[in-house]
Amino acid sequence: MKLYDEYVLPHLINCACGLREIDSQRAKVVPLAQGKVLEIGMGSGLNLKHYDVNKVEMVWGLEPSSGMRRKAQANLAQSKVSVKWLDLPSESIPLADNSVDTIVLTYTLCTIADYETALSEMKRVLKGDGKLIFSEHGEAPDVDIQKWQRRVNPIWKRLAGGCNLNRKIPSLISSAGFLISELNQCYLKGPKVATYQYFGVAVHKPV
Repeated sequence: MKLYDEYVLPHLINCACGLREIDSQRAKVVPLAQGKVLEIGMGSGLNLKHYDVNKVEMVWGLEPSSGMRRKAQANLAQSKVSVKWLDLPSESIPLADNSVDTIVLTYTLCTIADYETALSEMKRVLKGDGKLIFSEHGEAPDVDIQKWQRRVNPIWKRLAGGCNLNRKIPSLISSAGFLISELNQCYLKGPKVATYQYFGVAVHKPV
């Protein structure tokens, strides 16, 4: 599976995550980023074109896959924002406490194995007045679709680089100590087992 993960999977993910419907979701949340930004799972850099260069100081792009970092070179070359790679997993973010103004989380939380630790790390590095902006797919609200998600998920996860179809995205974010201040939900075009979207903004829960 190593060759598949390094050379085939990055191409498949880039194609799937670059679909017009998905790109339209990115365009709804990424321009909200400001200041020093940490993008979790930067992948092939599909978000770069959506950053507002007048609001963003720089972007740390956390991406452990060397295959995805290679795939990102074309988008990096065209980027108008400064990007610094962090080639470690999200469970270990090499940044100081309270050092990030905005965390961008797009189509990544579905794949992180230890999402609890990863979200805890995000909370640690995010400033007290910072924002976590997200657009993720996850568990559908319809019981019949949920059943199909559970059936398909084991095969899907194996072929899609650890991606899970049915994670309860708002619950995962909230349980990590974030307060979701804005939340939108909808199906996109395509198979319903893979197209239910959660997107919005989260902040630190008041102490």
